[in-house]
Amino acid sequence: MSSGLRQRVVTGLLLAGLVIAILLLLPPAVAVAAVLVVVAAGAWEWAGFAGLAAPAARFAYVVAIGLAVAAAWRLTSSTAALVAFLAATAAWWVAALVWLAVAPARGGPRAAALAGFAVLVPAAIGITRLVGIDAEGQVLMLFLLILIAAADVGAYFGGRALGRRKLAPRVSPGKTWEGFAAGMLAAMLAAGAGAVLFGRPLLPWLAVCAVVALVSVVGDLAESMFKRRAGLKDSGALLPGHGGVLDRVDSLTAAGPIFLLGLLALGASA
Repeated sequence: MSSGLRQRVVTGLLLAGLVIAILLLLPPAVAVAAVLVVVAAGAWEWAGFAGLAAPAARFAYVVAIGLAVAAAWRLTSSTAALVAFLAATAAWWVAALVWLAVAPARGGPRAAALAGFAVLVPAAIGITRLVGIDAEGQVLMLFLLILIAAADVGAYFGGRALGRRKLAPRVSPGKTWEGFAAGMLAAMLAAGAGAVLFGRPLLPWLAVCAVVALVSVVGDLAESMFKRRAGLKDSGALLPGHGGVLDRVDSLTAAGPIFLLGLLALGASA
């Protein structure tokens, strides 16, 4: 095993252990605090996509994201308002998919800065609200992470074994349609196990999980698009072997709000 791969594996295992401990052993408030810390770190990195290099400018961007999260939290205090907010978030990710497909090179630093609000603020609201949903929010959050990981791992190995046709060559040349299909299959296997674990109706649950897995890919590609336009290989260097925080949570920023929207559609109470 190469030193780079060893470093990546060690960091991944440490992160996985920390996440499991937070979600299964500690109160929900700790998970919420951890999410907000991750969002703040993500905002710092996203400022780089917007061309903000000076620490003061990046700090100002983090503060602006934090204020927007606080305002959105207050505005989504009712279930109806939360659903409307999440529906608007879903519309953004549809627009992001069109952006990726049609004009990934369009838009400058200002567009990147605004996109950061569209990505990070809903992610903060969706994930923190998810942690507190019903009595099993933290377990559902862990399942969401497993679902995303299944899609990611399936895409990686499926792409290496079968990959021929490029999925998004102008954004992420390494991804293939064959890998995407393998990732979706792996996600559906994880979703089936989740349906049994949580006692959910199989077909509606699979439909929600399929949409969530699809959106997680869009989130990954969107971050790759902004990195490429900013001339960056990684969003940061905080995580040895993995790059920055956004490099680890790009899929989650998209999937979290959509998963919560799906749960609410299936009758969960926020």
